[in-house]
Amino acid sequence: MVSTRTAVAVLGAGPAGLTVANLLRRAGIGCVLLERESRAFIEQRPRAGFIEEWAVRGLERRGLGEQLVAKAPRHEKFEFRFAGQRHVFRYGDVTGQRHFVYPQQLLVTDLVAQYVDAGGEAVFEVSDVRLHDLTSDSPAVTFRADGGEHRIDCDFVAGCDGARGVSASYLPESAVRAHHDYGIGWLALLAEAPPSADGVLFGIHPRGFAAHMARTPTVTRFYLQTAPGETEADWPDERVWRELHARLAVPGGEIVEGKLFEKRILDMHNSVVEPMSHGRLHLAGESAHLVAPIAAKGMNLALHDAFLLTDALAAYYAGDPAPLAGYSAACLPLVWQYQEFSLWLSDIFHHTAAGAENPFLARVAEARMRRLLGSPAAAAAFAELYIGKNADF
Repeated sequence: MVSTRTAVAVLGAGPAGLTVANLLRRAGIGCVLLERESRAFIEQRPRAGFIEEWAVRGLERRGLGEQLVAKAPRHEKFEFRFAGQRHVFRYGDVTGQRHFVYPQQLLVTDLVAQYVDAGGEAVFEVSDVRLHDLTSDSPAVTFRADGGEHRIDCDFVAGCDGARGVSASYLPESAVRAHHDYGIGWLALLAEAPPSADGVLFGIHPRGFAAHMARTPTVTRFYLQTAPGETEADWPDERVWRELHARLAVPGGEIVEGKLFEKRILDMHNSVVEPMSHGRLHLAGESAHLVAPIAAKGMNLALHDAFLLTDALAAYYAGDPAPLAGYSAACLPLVWQYQEFSLWLSDIFHHTAAGAENPFLARVAEARMRRLLGSPAAAAAFAELYIGKNADF
């Protein structure tokens, strides 16, 4: 077994893990980054694409946002398409802030280059990752890579390896694992088609929710609400486009078609573990909390955790252990705020499709939509949660 030592072992090369690794390296704190996939794979994997302005500015202030700021289009409005009409919601006018449209794989590519190409230590395609002695002063991580066994002795483990990673499984049984299942799916689609609008479209329709989100000038992300138990095989291309036109198109606002090159059914569910720390293990991103893509909050929360965790680790090595001891408590208020907003927005998006089964919920959803569109106070409160204005990093 090959043994090494570092200050922090970082598991997972997503936005949270790469941000943590970059900031630790820049602070002169030793770290090793472990990732189960190849570098080429994570640089091509399509995921989230909307980053809130506070998160972008946080990356920029820390020297990690140059490419993002230079290249990413900005969005400051979206459309609700409801009852055959277009309702433009200009949240930028209300909050003064915008979304930056930057697909996660582009951010990951930037962060990998800034870390690895600058000499940061990373091991890709690892397997059989195990954590040891987390409640001691000398935890360790063992894993297999390049056909051999390896061990990293460290001070701390940053568990940033996602909902399917190993980190969260090392929390004790006493940890609270809260879960909510929406009981529906979303069909996630990528199309080789130019955007049909210069912003996000939310289609609220009796046949189910739909969404349009620009990714690049030639690629568009779409979502379609699906029934429980449906699979990708239930959605041939013809049906996909028929439903997108039905749920999103309005007079003067047609949907541009193109070749579909991704179809994935996503089960809509949220989860949170509390606390996000156990001994020398500290979770960040989807290892600790999963939020369905309903409100585009997942990558933003991952960056929020990464900022707090690296600040806390830097304080620890500077002689102040208090921020690290309070890391979980500092993260969770925003986590729960975004979970609540996702749940509230889901009620509007999905309950209009419940008209035949539950006309009460359908009418309540319509009432919420009317209040949101008709009340400046309601619009202001919604806009601040939608863009995350209160987060300052």
